[in-house]
Amino acid sequence: MAIANQYGYYTEDYREFVITDPRTPRPWFNYMWNSQYAGLISHTGGGFSFLESPRDNRISRMRYNCLPWDRPGRYVMVKDSATGKYWSLSWAPTIDLKYDFYECRHGQGYTKITTEINGIRGEITYFVPTDTNAEVWRVKLTELSGQTRDLEIYSFLELLMGNALNDQINQPNDKHFTDIHFDRELQALVATRRYWVLNKGVSVKQPNIDWKYQIYFSQNLPIAGFDSSLDTFIGRWRSEANPLAVETGVMQNMEITAGDPVVALQSKISLAAHSAVDFAVTLEIAPKEIPPLNKGGKFSSPPLLRGAGGDLSLEIIDRQFAQLRQKWDDHLSCVQVQTPDEAFNAMINVWNQYQAAVTFDMARNSGYYHGGLLFGTGMRDRFQDILGVVMVDPVRVRERLIKALNFQFKDGSTLHNYFVLTNTGERTNHSDTPLWIPFGIVEYLKETGDFSILEEVVPYHDETSGSVYEHLVRALDFAIANTGERGMPRIFTGDWNDTLDHVGAQGKGETTWGAFFLGYVLKKSLPVCEQQGDRAALDRFQKFYEHLRQVTNDVCWDGEWYLRAFRDNGEPIGVSSATQGKIFLNAQSWAVISELAPSDRADKAMASSREYLATPFGMQIVAPSFTEIDDTVGLISRCVPGKKENGAVFNHASSWFVLASILNGDTEFAWDIYRRMMPINSSQATEAKCDRFETEPYVYPEYVTSPDHETQGQASHSWLTGTAVWMLRIGIDYILGFQPTFTGMIIDPKIPSEWTGFTAKRKFRGKTLSLTVTNHSEVKQMTVNGEIVEGKFIDPAKYEGEEIAIAVHL
Repeated sequence: MAIANQYGYYTEDYREFVITDPRTPRPWFNYMWNSQYAGLISHTGGGFSFLESPRDNRISRMRYNCLPWDRPGRYVMVKDSATGKYWSLSWAPTIDLKYDFYECRHGQGYTKITTEINGIRGEITYFVPTDTNAEVWRVKLTELSGQTRDLEIYSFLELLMGNALNDQINQPNDKHFTDIHFDRELQALVATRRYWVLNKGVSVKQPNIDWKYQIYFSQNLPIAGFDSSLDTFIGRWRSEANPLAVETGVMQNMEITAGDPVVALQSKISLAAHSAVDFAVTLEIAPKEIPPLNKGGKFSSPPLLRGAGGDLSLEIIDRQFAQLRQKWDDHLSCVQVQTPDEAFNAMINVWNQYQAAVTFDMARNSGYYHGGLLFGTGMRDRFQDILGVVMVDPVRVRERLIKALNFQFKDGSTLHNYFVLTNTGERTNHSDTPLWIPFGIVEYLKETGDFSILEEVVPYHDETSGSVYEHLVRALDFAIANTGERGMPRIFTGDWNDTLDHVGAQGKGETTWGAFFLGYVLKKSLPVCEQQGDRAALDRFQKFYEHLRQVTNDVCWDGEWYLRAFRDNGEPIGVSSATQGKIFLNAQSWAVISELAPSDRADKAMASSREYLATPFGMQIVAPSFTEIDDTVGLISRCVPGKKENGAVFNHASSWFVLASILNGDTEFAWDIYRRMMPINSSQATEAKCDRFETEPYVYPEYVTSPDHETQGQASHSWLTGTAVWMLRIGIDYILGFQPTFTGMIIDPKIPSEWTGFTAKRKFRGKTLSLTVTNHSEVKQMTVNGEIVEGKFIDPAKYEGEEIAIAVHL
């Protein structure tokens, strides 16, 4: 039975979320991308594209927070020449028309929108090929009325080409460097610009750099007209919904050397009764130094979507789409489960894995809520997000880790965020940022057993180089060196919670969560030091871990829970005597995760969290919310109560509580919170939950508004959140029980009592672990390939054959 709400449903294999009503509470997005070229695509054709960097190399425009919503987009309009009626194949922007049918299918790396109106069925599939810097709009038109139809086809896209931040603040000047012409041999609009703002900040300095790319915009129908001026194509006092050129049927065939750029093509076709026509619209981008045609007349660049003569090839395009589908078949085959909970199956088998893959490539940098203009790639995000992909593609993860280490300084500190094209970033002094380096390296090692990475030599961002192992050690030593008078990490301008930015701005405040997190990373790094034979570091880190156990329990226990931090003035936050911000979730969760809390205090901290922080959608990050501004704490007190870090159900933190509850032995409540957090459960069509939830019901949002605000249940900042990888790995590693170690795999499922059992497959180091779990068994045991084994650990390398059969009776 399909899982559904009032706007759509999952297909039976969960591979697509099908939207049947286009008037969703917000635009619902998907991603299409490869290693360099990426785009957001909404259920109405909206979104933007970029090459490598959404700030520095944006290809097309999307206007944030604008009315009408979700404009501009990737549009193909059809016009009936006899009646003059015209409409968009993606519903938007002609949303005031009455469509007979609408459906959008968001899949992995593609989106297909189908509409029926005026006797024409239109199907448009958007995707990015796996190995070409291009996007494809694959179109099929079918005549339904039983009459021969003369149709006009208009495909168009508003371009940006270059620095998206500069386009926002200096567009009137920036548009004077645009060049677009129509190449009659290629039958394509060729667009570029003569100037690229690639400076490191806002400045009057003129970098005088050429934008080094050309865009080819084509459709494989006979071209009847074109335009490259947005003003001319749209017309005065009009919008994308009623372009002058479409309404009149007259294209100006204008080539521009300045102005707001658009690529717009017109074709005219005759469609016989009940017949169909297939064609494609493509946007391809290639370096300027590679000419589109070589001297022999053979098409050379961009090569992968065209035949030898330079014509767009539907055969090649369809083969590219098949490769994309196969890529995701392979990706999702790494973990597959069948449990009694359909929502869990949908998330773990498909959408949680898929969202984690998106965050791996997009970080928090390119989305509907994250515009990609300011923050670049975060170091903590980069090293967390590997969790979601290292199972599937350890080679890419290895490359990413090594590249990211270039942004660590010799003293062990790091940039907080960086931009890939300019090799620059911001050094914010967040206390936790360097620690995500050893965190990520350890997770890579546990999955792969590839200790050779530790010998790779990587430059520091300021001077000299060091091995990956030396980078790990320096990060830990930097954190240890930056402790305060109590012996806990100084929080400086914030830790994971960026809004605690005034707690330690003077350099004296200390973070309890940071102490637990440092303890966790130290403990997880000890086996790496041992493997490297580094006895000095092993002893140093072990002693400091025990020191953190002592200090956190001496000075941070408030009686029923752990306080959150100490201000610069020495006063604590997150204590029972406070009128706001009494209890912070992360301090309780990580007291357990780090194993620094004694069992009795761990139990009390978890119970207090349950009492004060549990909501219908997950766990609040803090309660009660701050209602009065407190500049000794920071921005958190200026956030709206019940939203964002100020008392929302901040899903990233809520997922950590789920993990802590499992580790502390409360599987039932952990599962309860996990289920509440799954987006399809949070947005079910009861009491208009989906309308209130607003964001996509197939991916996790950053937060959900808590009962501390009248919009309880409203979600925001979907897709690009660390929640994705943590919910995925908690589901796989702890609920299903596949826990990788440096030497093998621990099998330790923690499932709710309502489950009778489950089956799952997990690929690991060249083997497939095929797990069958039976709950409520009389005999508690584990067998591997039919043989009873002692304990919960297996070394897959010791078993012959590709598949290992594991049976666990709980």
